[in-house]
Amino acid sequence: MSRYVPDLDKGKGLYFLFIKAEARTPGGLVARPVLTGYYKSDKFKNRPYDPYLVYTSPDEAVLCADSFQSMYTQMLCGLLMREEVLRMGAVFASGLLRAIRFLQLNWKQLSEDIKTGVLNPKITDPSIRTRMEEILRPNRELADFITEECEGENWERIITRIWPNTKYLDVIVTGAMAQYIPTLDYYSGGLPLACTMYASSECYFGLNLKPMCTPNEVSYTIMPNMGYFEFIPHDPINRVNLSRDSPPRLVDLADVEVGKEYEIVVTTYAGLCRYRVGDILKVSSFYNNAPQFKFIRRKNVLLSIDADKTDESELQKGIDNASELLLEFDTSVVEYTSYADTKNIPGHYVIYWELLVKDQAKSPSDEVLNKCCLAIEDSLNTVYRQCRVTDNSIGPLEIRVVKNGTFEELMDYAISRGASINQYKVPRCVSFAPIMELLDSRLVSVHFSPAAPHWTPQEV
Repeated sequence: MSRYVPDLDKGKGLYFLFIKAEARTPGGLVARPVLTGYYKSDKFKNRPYDPYLVYTSPDEAVLCADSFQSMYTQMLCGLLMREEVLRMGAVFASGLLRAIRFLQLNWKQLSEDIKTGVLNPKITDPSIRTRMEEILRPNRELADFITEECEGENWERIITRIWPNTKYLDVIVTGAMAQYIPTLDYYSGGLPLACTMYASSECYFGLNLKPMCTPNEVSYTIMPNMGYFEFIPHDPINRVNLSRDSPPRLVDLADVEVGKEYEIVVTTYAGLCRYRVGDILKVSSFYNNAPQFKFIRRKNVLLSIDADKTDESELQKGIDNASELLLEFDTSVVEYTSYADTKNIPGHYVIYWELLVKDQAKSPSDEVLNKCCLAIEDSLNTVYRQCRVTDNSIGPLEIRVVKNGTFEELMDYAISRGASINQYKVPRCVSFAPIMELLDSRLVSVHFSPAAPHWTPQEV
């Protein structure tokens, strides 16, 4: 980064970092995201001083499991040190936008804390309160400034207005996170978006050697010392046969070809053997002899808001479970599709339903359809439910009931654009603006999940 952005050692980074609840496997092993393991380790807590890695967030806030207290303290410290902030970031773009939304909702209390020098009584974590006694001092001038910037309706360029020395945003905006780029540009006034690395809990894969490039140009150079990497050629039309009788053909790292797509397979020092991560990559070029890859998408993923990844089978299971609530009303789901609504923060899943109501006198009530939303959420994976319950990074699921015949109109539209009537299938996820407009123009009713889905830290 110092090759592209000078003097990063002369300021601080406002990074919103969080831990997640841990679980245990049936065999008793601790299961947690890799970053949670790192933040809770002595390597993080006792890390040596590095002028390039100085954060505004105190460790006590990062290590607080209560998401509200953690976010509040990190935002407060970021405001107190606003002129020292040279870069801002989170793991995903959605996390940074969630922090801006948090500021929109809580700026009055944050400003009051700065004005009086007294920490919000909602922050009860003893270690945070002790640490903030060393940091927080009354500052009426700063409090007035924050009030002036935040009290109006105009939040355009709010990042550079409050943190004027910010040089770039350090967030992942490839893959599903690309949907947040316009919103980030709005809040930041078009600050560069740096995608610095490609990693997962299973393995660290590689680096973006040109971190200040535009998001659509991001390529990651695989680091062969991080693990042993192999690749399954990916044909999006003719899916690879994965049966035992016909195992997929594996290509070594040195033998991939520019322009082709592959599913990455890793063997790691930690013990994973030929583990399929589920990422689809495209070879863009070579750096010396090391191939560089563009992240294309997660395999089979339909919906994603934050760290969640929901595929078609999971969504179908949720629809099936919710449909059972309609049986006593002689009602069934004729067709459905979905999309990830990220216009508001936090984003949420939207499911379009076309219903067959056999007896209008017994049609399901709003309360029943609201329960259908919750039934779908309860059927989704543990990462989704954790994001809903503890992280508040995903909003309540929404069902939009459309008029009868809507999905026939959708098919007619697809055929008018060249789709084959013999091969047409209802898309289970949509994002094309004209299709969204067609669906929304046929709305009958709108319903939201009335509560958070079930989730416990014991789930894996």
